[in-house]
Amino acid sequence: MMQFWSGIMNEATKVEKPWGYELHWAKTDRYVAKIIHINSGHALSLQYHNQKDETILLWKGRLTLEIKEKDKLVQRQMNPGDIFHIRPKTIHRMIALEDSDVLEASTPELDDVVRLEDRYGRVDEQL
Repeated sequence: MMQFWSGIMNEATKVEKPWGYELHWAKTDRYVAKIIHINSGHALSLQYHNQKDETILLWKGRLTLEIKEKDKLVQRQMNPGDIFHIRPKTIHRMIALEDSDVLEASTPELDDVVRLEDRYGRVDEQL
């Protein structure tokens, strides 16, 4: 595993997911930074966070970001370099059109996920 230069973490942590993996490379009591790798054709849960505030940058690949705006779920195509800020309580999902790497910077509430729909059977509750 990669070695980290400072006291934040000794090494990056890889977390396997049914749609790919996350590589957590910075974690403090104030922020988290990770790379989210989504395999082509796979999708994250349709979800929201009660407290977690995150910003994503598509580094590589192409994906569709589904996000609730007003009372409607809209699809936004993302290409490398596109950035999106996802505020708490915003319903969203990423769907990879090809193998994709997303850089995410967020507040540290990693367990703050409410799944509404999930291709892999991990639904928590309905709104």
